[in-house]
Amino acid sequence: MLENFRVGTFSGHLGNSFRVYPDDSSMLDLELVSATELGDGSGRPFSIVFRGPNDAVLPQRIYRMEHAEIGAFEIFLVPIGPDDEGLLYEAIFN
Repeated sequence: MLENFRVGTFSGHLGNSFRVYPDDSSMLDLELVSATELGDGSGRPFSIVFRGPNDAVLPQRIYRMEHAEIGAFEIFLVPIGPDDEGLLYEAIFN
């Protein structure tokens, strides 16, 4: 499924909540704040950045994530630091 994702898969969902599951018994909502193409115009590679709350830090690893329209998928998230509203996490698709 991930191999079919392009920047356009996410760019129409800026500001949407994505549900992430740190473990089997908890979940956290992250807001999609950017979807940036990094390549030649083909939609790959690209970067997406999410914002989460300040009080729950997710370590770098693969997480199960869900979105109402995109569906469920697994994604490698990397914490990249705080901004004025929360903690930021990035995923890069090659």
